Amino acid sequence: MSENLSQELLRQLAARWSPSQDKDHRFRIYRDTSDFFRIEYGDIVILNDTPYLVRHNAKEGRFGLDDEVKFWVKRAIDLTSGETKIIKLVFYENFIARIGDIEFECFRSPRKEARILNLIGSHANFMHGFSVRDDPGNVVRILDFIYGKTIAAHVRDLASRIDHETYFYLHFPEILDNYIECVEAIRFLHERGEKHGDIRRDHILMDRDTGRCRWIDFDYNFRHRENIYGYDLFGLGNVFMYLVGMGDVLIQDIKMANHPAINGLSDDDTNIVFNNRIANLIKIYPYIPENLNRILMHFSRGANVFYDHTVQLLDDLNEFKSSFSNREIGNEP
Repeated sequence: MSENLSQELLRQLAARWSPSQDKDHRFRIYRDTSDFFRIEYGDIVILNDTPYLVRHNAKEGRFGLDDEVKFWVKRAIDLTSGETKIIKLVFYENFIARIGDIEFECFRSPRKEARILNLIGSHANFMHGFSVRDDPGNVVRILDFIYGKTIAAHVRDLASRIDHETYFYLHFPEILDNYIECVEAIRFLHERGEKHGDIRRDHILMDRDTGRCRWIDFDYNFRHRENIYGYDLFGLGNVFMYLVGMGDVLIQDIKMANHPAINGLSDDDTNIVFNNRIANLIKIYPYIPENLNRILMHFSRGANVFYDHTVQLLDDLNEFKSSFSNREIGNEP
């Protein structure tokens, strides 16, 4: 089809999204995506003979960086189908992450994400898409757009309206089910020798159409010779701590609130990755069951034993879920 993509035909295909453009408008067309900074709003990228109309750059959502533009990730329209897509172009970066005394070498790998997209197929708990190569051979990933908000945004919305105890008894059971499903999905990867690589709470989207939680963005990889899945497991712990706490429970907030537990907290009670977050949440919310808190403490600075495999985490989660579901009426607020 690309040989027949004249400027006139492109104007016709794009007219629905660019109704005010001049009749003589000429699109900038890219078949080489190496310099992703040059590809801007209104340009057309042709991949595997399919034209995509670029709309916006994606933005980073981690740790409040909602306005940090990700120039290598484009929101676009497939002009042959009219569907919204996310196009991830090739961008390499690497860094060292440290968790306690454990060091991980992390790096971005487009090929790894392409490989996982092929592996997961239509798995309900992952984003879907496929990879193609542009003219110079860059591995470009074309992803279906997921309509919905992150699980973190869902929890923040609840936190703005209710107290933690109400959240824990009325909303957390459903959130726990969704989280367990997410961990099962990560086990699916691990059992096939793959890793997510960048597990965090804003990488779980609650699909508005299916109601399922879905992992996104798995182009990070990491190296660690002792446990190749360790970085994923610590990420799962951080997400779980956030979900149990109805957000991050920060030491500075506990101090400002003059919470009675503040004098009883030690370094061992904090998150092994983020030392300003409290892991030992039973000290803050005493109605949290012991078997749930024990899971959290596997991700604390005071932990002597860490999870080595997702199956261990799942066993503990399901044990807690069973006891929590069967709690006596009257224990609820």
